[in-house]
Amino acid sequence: MKLATQLVQVGVGRDRETGAISMPIYQTATFRHPGLGQSTGYDYSRSGNPTRQALEESMCSLEGGKRGMAFASGMAAVMQLFRPGDHLLVCDDTYGGTYRLFATLGAANGLKFSLTDLTDLDALTGNITPTTRAIFVKTPTNPLMKIIDLEAIIGIAKRYGILVIVDNTFFTSYLQRPLEMGADLVVYSATKYIGGHNDVVAGLVVCGSEELGEKLAFIQNVAGAVPGPLDCWLLLRGLKTLAARLEWAQASALHLARFLDQHPGVKKVYFPGLPGHPGHELCKKQARGFGAMLSFEVKSKEMVAQVLEKLKIISFAESLGGVESLITYPETQTHADVPTEVRRRLGINECLLRLSVGLEDACDLEADLSQALRPW
Repeated sequence: MKLATQLVQVGVGRDRETGAISMPIYQTATFRHPGLGQSTGYDYSRSGNPTRQALEESMCSLEGGKRGMAFASGMAAVMQLFRPGDHLLVCDDTYGGTYRLFATLGAANGLKFSLTDLTDLDALTGNITPTTRAIFVKTPTNPLMKIIDLEAIIGIAKRYGILVIVDNTFFTSYLQRPLEMGADLVVYSATKYIGGHNDVVAGLVVCGSEELGEKLAFIQNVAGAVPGPLDCWLLLRGLKTLAARLEWAQASALHLARFLDQHPGVKKVYFPGLPGHPGHELCKKQARGFGAMLSFEVKSKEMVAQVLEKLKIISFAESLGGVESLITYPETQTHADVPTEVRRRLGINECLLRLSVGLEDACDLEADLSQALRPW
């Protein structure tokens, strides 16, 4: 089956007793045992719940992995795989919360990390040490939408015997399939495109090997950072419309990127779907679309407040990937925890805005941006 068909079919037929098309929500903390030494296969919902299992197995199948796991948040997922003294190479242009995670809890637990421009393979190789255990990749990057060569990164990692962890939140498995390219782990903020409706917070991890799957399953059970049954059901529901949502949203994103690229009030547009983007050809090679995220710089810092206050359809709010279009200001929101000197070195400046294109009509979104950018 095509992936779009697989997405629609998640959860269908799992409840054989009733034939329910929608996977039921098993809103229970514990399960009754038939007798001493007997189990239905479920004991306590931290360890396993039928609704969560349907989500985890669906994600594993969709990604082509060995094991899928759901977490209460994408930030809760992978850190516990590493030990004091381990070194990680982390994509330099990534979500500010990822930087905060490594710089605070990671450092407090003895982990070391190097922010690295993963588009520069020489820089990557030069930062590998004897204690390097993993490369944390995000492509497209956030918020500058750089495209990282997954095949090249994975090839280098294989030579050095280190893991490749890919944050695939912006593209999802519908557009980009890192495990098939040889990545070891794919991680998601499932809050975003997988949930798709700005109504649930959760994370997902899919493992490329049984060994990693067993390690993460143990961590998941012991730590208990799992989503509840209702959250899992919301993610299953979101998966069913993922293909349709992404197809519509990325078409609108291309429309808006072209509009902004020609607008006199805009200095620069960051969107891999534009032919002038340095990662345009690479993105066409390793993904089946350009996604629905873009960033742009306005002419002056003063214009930022004007745009954010005048927008009527597009909401000034954090997060991304929902049906509603959202705009954020990385300088004070998503990347506020990244030191100023690091932001400036990366190119995150006081004129940069990030736009998550939703499912509104593209012409309405263009009109909203146009009036907010006036008098330019």
